[in-house]
Amino acid sequence: MGISAEQVIGQYKKAYQRLYNRTPQYLYILDEDWVVVNGARMRATELQYVVQRLNEEYVQERKKKQSVVQRLISWLKN
Repeated sequence: MGISAEQVIGQYKKAYQRLYNRTPQYLYILDEDWVVVNGARMRATELQYVVQRLNEEYVQERKKKQSVVQRLISWLKN
């Protein structure tokens, strides 16, 4: 077995908080491999995939914000 349910829940909380600026709710560990997230029952490995997607989305949002700031700076320079 790879990562424990407890570890992946911690990673999920961190990624969710970073992306949405709020703490996630409805997180439960059913046993060493199963968790419940927002009413959906899934394996810890599936939640690990969700964490990866949240992290990717966070990176995309940061790039988008940086692009907007760069365009604004360029516009103000002209």
